[in-house]
Amino acid sequence: MTQALDIRRYNSRAWDVAVELGSEWTLPVDTATVAAARQGDWSIVLTPVKPIPAEWFPPFGNARILCLASGGGQQGPVLAAAGEKAGASVVVFDNSPRQLARDREVARRDNLPLTTVEGDMRDLSHFADDTFDLIVHPCSNLFVPDVRPVWQEAARVLKTGGLLLSGFINPILYLFDQKKADDGVLEVRHRLPYSDLTSITPAERKAYMAAHEALEFGHTLTDQIAGQIEAGLALTGFYEDGWPGMALHEYMEMFIATRAVKVDSSSTLNKE
Repeated sequence: MTQALDIRRYNSRAWDVAVELGSEWTLPVDTATVAAARQGDWSIVLTPVKPIPAEWFPPFGNARILCLASGGGQQGPVLAAAGEKAGASVVVFDNSPRQLARDREVARRDNLPLTTVEGDMRDLSHFADDTFDLIVHPCSNLFVPDVRPVWQEAARVLKTGGLLLSGFINPILYLFDQKKADDGVLEVRHRLPYSDLTSITPAERKAYMAAHEALEFGHTLTDQIAGQIEAGLALTGFYEDGWPGMALHEYMEMFIATRAVKVDSSSTLNKE
């Protein structure tokens, strides 16, 4: 059964359901937030709590910005409003039609220069090489079983010198029995890397799917960090973040954000 499961299709529907249920990651920004961003007062997140440092962003003059797997009417509209006077344009790319609809709602409501494209974050063939100056990729690659294609495609569509700002989960989160962790008990259960397809019982997976919960994958730090470097990206920024309310938050911050720049293919950084 798991071999035949279309992960992209299933997780697309799971996020559509999350919109229907009002998940916090599906609630679009309000008009006041957009108005403040137009006046230069704005921030967005890659991880649950900490705002991205302002110095991580490039100048917005005529910038082409891709919000990758970032639907929900949150990051995209703020960036579109913040960069509007400078001539920036924003594309929001996501797997969930309902999440993309959130972005279109805000764009129509506040007359923002924003467009949406539906697709798999591992396949950006909709875009030509060297298209974007900035990619903003909040925590979302946990919803695909293989993360390296995400980095490779991001690097391909970035211009040389372009920036990729990414959020992702420290795989240590997946060591523990999730149900018990939800009750505040940390009990080591899983080997890493984690997969909802193979690390839990068929009955548990059936229950997840019956509840329309998105299937998750805990990627190694090698795939998350070395994967970016091997795609032609040089890391220039890093921070960690937590999520109050999670059992592990008492002991460590389990989310990671990175800033990476696409280096020239002729650079010594890419030479053996």
